Amino acid sequence: CGSIAGCHHASEPAASPHSLMTVWCCRCSLASHFRNYRNPETEGQFLDSLVQYLGDNLGTNFKTMPLLEETTLPVDPPLTLPMVVIGNGPSGICLSYMLSGYRPYLSPEAVHPNPILHSKLNEARHLSLVDQELEYLSEGLEGRSSNPVAVLFDTLLHPDADFGFDYPPVLHWKLEQQHYVPHMVLGKGPPGGAWHSMEGSMLTISFGDWMELPGYKFKDWAATKRRNIKCDRVLPEEIASYYKHYVKVMGLQKNFRDNIYITSVSRLYREQDCEDESQMNEHVSAQHFQMQEEDGQNPPIKRNWEIRGYQRAADGSHVPFCLFAENVALATGTFDAPGRLQVEGEDFPFVLHSMSDFGAALGKGLLRGKTDPVLIIGGGLTAADAVLCAYNNNIPIIHVFRRKVTDPNLIFKQLPKKLYPEYQKVYHMMCTQSVTNMDSNLYSSYISFPEHRVLSFQSDMKCVLQSATGLKKVLKFSVALVLIGSHPNLCFLKDQGQGIGHNPNEPITCKGNPIEIDPYTYECTKEPNLFAVGPLIGDNFVRFLKGGALGIARHLAKRQKQKHQLIVERGGDGVP
Repeated sequence: CGSIAGCHHASEPAASPHSLMTVWCCRCSLASHFRNYRNPETEGQFLDSLVQYLGDNLGTNFKTMPLLEETTLPVDPPLTLPMVVIGNGPSGICLSYMLSGYRPYLSPEAVHPNPILHSKLNEARHLSLVDQELEYLSEGLEGRSSNPVAVLFDTLLHPDADFGFDYPPVLHWKLEQQHYVPHMVLGKGPPGGAWHSMEGSMLTISFGDWMELPGYKFKDWAATKRRNIKCDRVLPEEIASYYKHYVKVMGLQKNFRDNIYITSVSRLYREQDCEDESQMNEHVSAQHFQMQEEDGQNPPIKRNWEIRGYQRAADGSHVPFCLFAENVALATGTFDAPGRLQVEGEDFPFVLHSMSDFGAALGKGLLRGKTDPVLIIGGGLTAADAVLCAYNNNIPIIHVFRRKVTDPNLIFKQLPKKLYPEYQKVYHMMCTQSVTNMDSNLYSSYISFPEHRVLSFQSDMKCVLQSATGLKKVLKFSVALVLIGSHPNLCFLKDQGQGIGHNPNEPITCKGNPIEIDPYTYECTKEPNLFAVGPLIGDNFVRFLKGGALGIARHLAKRQKQKHQLIVERGGDGVP
């Protein structure tokens, strides 16, 4: 049964003519490749074999991933993987790095500036962090993340960075291919995620070395590109290029699939009254597992999740796919859906919601010669970027935000002045050129409206504002730019994932309602075998999202040891 179109078995009825489509028969064509993937000698070669198989048998148009036409119901299911990662930004890349068998160890000569942590690390110097108790190591540590493993991993990679020190990492990395976990990382664009769509004219908020991923320094990449990094902060386009190159240099390309759009992630079944993760429900039907040949001694993989979507081909066509996974990791970030005010008139074409739209309007000369100001709404760094962009293009600005300028939660209050002079310039204007200080000069090149909110936009390019005291104002503008943050697009989950947040009655947001996880395994507390990392759990900075990869890798390794031990105790019958 080696055919691709209309694959069927001799004992089964042939597919009808209209269903003879591109179908991948997993059991017939790949059983020998998949059967022993948990064997240490072949584990690290699994996806190499998979990619080679796809390249040889499906041709260039179908080389990217196992495909299944959604309109076809073949007898044999598509591939089941131990892990599927949705999102190929830095969170997904780092997770792929650790699932590929890279293990962090304490460097032989390393001395961590925290003596208590260093003493703990020395107790098991011969073990990788993946084989140690993360809860014990992270106890007592403090940092700018609410997730303890993120703080632990950050202080090992950037010791005492928040105190202004530039100590080298105390970790070194080893590739141990026997720990390879077969997985796929699915992303809409090239590796790097949303960094490829960020504006290139603004510097990153973090230092370049804080943006780097394990095992490959950002400065080493810059040297290969003959780029002279003039300051510690770098352009988003440089970070995007670094992430894309990182995947290639680290040999992770085989795990990544680009131009992928997920339409559905659904749980196939739920175990009843199963409190011990190491035990499987003996009554679960065999269809819930990726079965192996009868003489196989390794445990089958539970098909907990079905992932459906499509891949956008070069000609714009959509190629559907379906695959199964034992575990799914959400690493989508929160850059997908711009935040909206939910007010009347927000859908007018002159009301924009992204810096890219604003840049396009500037590029087309749509604001050239306009006397009415641009209306910028938002009190964060993206809004500040828009203020700088308009200011540098000699465009008058009305800046509206809801907080007081003295609010300690304003991001500008948390940035060192010497490191971020451009943002301090914006903050200075927000404070000194507000409407309360400049009532007589509404024609200034910049004027801020603190503690104001938008009530509506009108068709004649006017906006109705309301102050904290209830006073209303009507202002004329040329274009409005709403920059109040962004939200994740989890439309592929039931109820857009609302039920897995800290507040199950609210949508998932980075700050207000992140996904609720176990702080040491990163597994969702309300959905077993579903994991989340990065901004989805509140870790917005790259330096902290790397902890999620460590937590997940540690949990999967521990779970695998438990399964293996159970098999040994039961005499190697293959099904725990």
